[in-house]
Amino acid sequence: MKRRERLLRMTRILLQSLLTFTVNISIAASRGWVRAFNLSRKFGSFFRDSRRILGESFVALFICAIGDLIAGIFLGKMSPMLESYPGLLVLIPGAIGMRGNIFGALGSRLGSGLHIGVLSPELRRSDVLADNIEGTIILTVVMSLFLGFMAWIFCQLFGFESMGIMDFTVISVIGGIISGAFLLPATVLISLKSYENGWDPDNVTTPLIAASGDLFTLPSIFAALAVFEMVRNGFFEWILFAIFLLIGAAGLIAGFRGRYDLRKIIRQSVPVLLICSALGTTAGTVLNSKLSFILDNPAILALVPLFSGESGDLVSILGARLSSGLHSGIIPASLRPHGEALRNFGIIAVLSLLIYPTIGLLAHLVSDFLGIGSLGPFRMVLISSMAGYMLTPFLLLVGFYLSSASYRLRLDPDNIVIPLSTSMTDPVANTCLVIAIITIMGL
Repeated sequence: MKRRERLLRMTRILLQSLLTFTVNISIAASRGWVRAFNLSRKFGSFFRDSRRILGESFVALFICAIGDLIAGIFLGKMSPMLESYPGLLVLIPGAIGMRGNIFGALGSRLGSGLHIGVLSPELRRSDVLADNIEGTIILTVVMSLFLGFMAWIFCQLFGFESMGIMDFTVISVIGGIISGAFLLPATVLISLKSYENGWDPDNVTTPLIAASGDLFTLPSIFAALAVFEMVRNGFFEWILFAIFLLIGAAGLIAGFRGRYDLRKIIRQSVPVLLICSALGTTAGTVLNSKLSFILDNPAILALVPLFSGESGDLVSILGARLSSGLHSGIIPASLRPHGEALRNFGIIAVLSLLIYPTIGLLAHLVSDFLGIGSLGPFRMVLISSMAGYMLTPFLLLVGFYLSSASYRLRLDPDNIVIPLSTSMTDPVANTCLVIAIITIMGL
């Protein structure tokens, strides 16, 4: 009798435990389904609300990718020159970034001037327009000089074989002048057309100007090398070097003593661009450390401007959108991102998921078509995607905190956020690319 009662009691306890477990599982499952449903609704709402932004940005990024790809083709074809002019690869990423920074900031200032009415859509002659153009010319020469010096210094610090300091400087300034001659009217045209067509400059204009910088910089360096060959190791190289130094010094003096708008551009831009140039040279140093492998696989050279350019465009879009949100009061200048800031994070994350495999495939297709020698579609896509997904969290943090800091310090984001964010991205982007190459190729 006692045994039967004990058995019944144990059975009852077991059934109760089983029932309790089943009920708990059912409750947990229903909560999970509710959370999944709410999450799917949030995702659906996010994509509905952000569809236009994602569409505009992806189209702009894809157009920019074509420009960056042309730059990559030029770089892939420059393999013999990278051997003939040791240390040139240290200079190139800084030169590409510097053009985008200077002319991207010019486009942003012109766009702001058009929207607030200090510039006319016909861009009639005015002090504001003259100051912007003059400031851009001064910054181009001064930063080209600085880039030449920095490239030589970094080569000495890391023990790379390199050209002389005068060679770096002459090549850098000639390339800057040639690219500036094309980029100045192109930037004015893009700014004007974006204003006339009502494009959102946060999503479209800034990436297009940055891509124009990438597109014109490498052909300009190619042309600069042709000019440099005519004066190399001769009396005329010394004369050019001295003339460029004098022009740079005179330009800085004129900028610091000029009208208010010119002084503001020079005073705010020069410190930022000096940092940007140093960071760009660091990016070149990272690439130069794997020069032998890169020269054996020129498709990697085709990928470098494409990867750096698209990464810079992504952080530019984020920085521009966050700055606009901060100024309009939609985003608070807090130390923790939430609300609209997180929505912008989501937009950049989705774009990065789409764009990085795309550019890896583009680099392979074009390299294979031109006979540059690709690593194969799988490896190229894997390298680009792996490096891009490693880089994306960095892009989000840099874009957010630079925008918040510039807003709190009451600095002009046109001169600060985009140049600094893209330049900070360049060395990290190239480092991620090198890590991905080492991992995938097993170097």
